[in-house]
Amino acid sequence: MNSELAGRAAVTLGALLVYRIGTFIPLPGIDLAVWEQIFRSQSGGLLGAASLLSGGAIARLAIFALSLTPYLTAAVFIQLLTLTWPRLRALAERGDRGRRTIWQYTLVLTLLLAMFQAWGVASGLEGITNLVTETGFFFRCSTIATLTGGTFFLIWLSELMTVRGVGNGLALILFVGIVTQIPASIDAILQLSRQGVLSSDLLLGSGVLAVALVGFIVFVELARRHVPIKYGRREIAGQTIEESSSTLLMKVNGAGIVPFVITTWLVLVPLLLLLTMNLFVLASSNGPVWLAEIAGHLRPAQIWLATAIDVLRPGHPAFVICMIVAIVFFALLYVALLIDPDQVAEKLKRYGGVVPGIEPGEATADHIDYVLSRTTVLGGVYLLVVCLIPEILIAYARVPFYLGGVSALVMVCTVLDINDQMQGRKLIRNLEERQS
Repeated sequence: MNSELAGRAAVTLGALLVYRIGTFIPLPGIDLAVWEQIFRSQSGGLLGAASLLSGGAIARLAIFALSLTPYLTAAVFIQLLTLTWPRLRALAERGDRGRRTIWQYTLVLTLLLAMFQAWGVASGLEGITNLVTETGFFFRCSTIATLTGGTFFLIWLSELMTVRGVGNGLALILFVGIVTQIPASIDAILQLSRQGVLSSDLLLGSGVLAVALVGFIVFVELARRHVPIKYGRREIAGQTIEESSSTLLMKVNGAGIVPFVITTWLVLVPLLLLLTMNLFVLASSNGPVWLAEIAGHLRPAQIWLATAIDVLRPGHPAFVICMIVAIVFFALLYVALLIDPDQVAEKLKRYGGVVPGIEPGEATADHIDYVLSRTTVLGGVYLLVVCLIPEILIAYARVPFYLGGVSALVMVCTVLDINDQMQGRKLIRNLEERQS
């Protein structure tokens, strides 16, 4: 290991250590004993999944409880706007300056989302009996400032690791948060088995399923659809280039975890709206008459949203159906926006490349669209298998803990990304040694 790589590894390990320390620093004004009882009773669903992705910060109501969720949501939303809105797309094509501007837009949206989510968390905590030692304006402001500041500190920490460390900082923070929760999860499973809550057959089946799921994720993430390309004899800059062949690679899971992020956010929208309406109605009880009249008109919407939340709870058949439709739809939409078959066909035609047996131009674009669509459908089905396994186990197998398919997806993708970066740095170092 050379000195540069050792320095990068030291920066990464130091940043991850700081992150782990932050997941143990609790919010001020909270009775952690009360919260521990509440979390233990709700750890088998969305709360358990969120705590797993936050490195246990939610289980301890730490300053990093929001984790990177607001930033990831904002980044996905801005990326979709960049692909669909010509003005943002033109801005992205201006180089580093344009990308810097888009990143600033992402930070502004992250600030709004983080403050809104922190306000919802503060209001929700105040509604739990005996949890907050002193409710009121100061508690809400301190909680909003702490949680929002925690998210932006993690953004800075992830950027530091990406630029001066090894691997992608965002993925590494998520990866470490998940990995550090595995021993506690295994211990909880073994305790349930000793207590007779979890049968030995179900315990063995869960272990086999976890290993098989990781292997399946590795296989699909490494899978590529190969489209053969042939280049005829041509001249470039006065030099004659002989005939050659190449391959157009299409990743099976070209959308990554973006469809799941968008779907999760859409599922949470009714809950956030209902929370906002409930707080508005509560505030109107001691307010002016006109405010009470507005609150009265909101009551039908409150009933509708409460019904939607009940239907969209994890494990409910309607929730599973909505997840299936949304994940496949957003996988197709995202890849279609990300890769334009017409542009690919035009570039191939410009450089003299053809798909064997397919006419250049429109016919090539149709063929690429045909292959891309079917590959993306396979990727969507793969995401469904990975994301819905926990919901099926919790709902129908009565598994009293959370098995995170998305968590396994994040871990595998992070390890593969680090391996690719290490191989790339090794290749560059070998080339430099040969040239010297």
